[in-house]
Amino acid sequence: MIKSIRNKTLAASGAMYYWLATVPAAYAGIFGNVPSEAELGGGPSGDARTIVLKITKQVLSFMALIAVVVIVIAGIRLVVSQGEQEATEKGKKTILWAIVGLIVILLARAIVDFLATTVANNG
Repeated sequence: MIKSIRNKTLAASGAMYYWLATVPAAYAGIFGNVPSEAELGGGPSGDARTIVLKITKQVLSFMALIAVVVIVIAGIRLVVSQGEQEATEKGKKTILWAIVGLIVILLARAIVDFLATTVANNG
């Protein structure tokens, strides 16, 4: 069971990495001008650290949004389960793990913020 979950997670991660590496380049000009590094928040030279921090924070914020949506969907499933034991337990577990994921995401965001301020002050 654990091995199949690990294989599915690895496959999903590989697919996401492939999509992130290829799709933005393919659709770069469809929705307007592609912003330069300086427009993304880097300095005049396009500071790579600032760009990576902004992207990381945006990804973590998006993941937090997804976790909240999963909690809402699990809550709806819990209410709609009509007291069926298996569906109720599944809804409770989904909510529990979504909350754990949300806590991990928020801790990751705090660590990123802490490291960004520490590196900025010492660098």
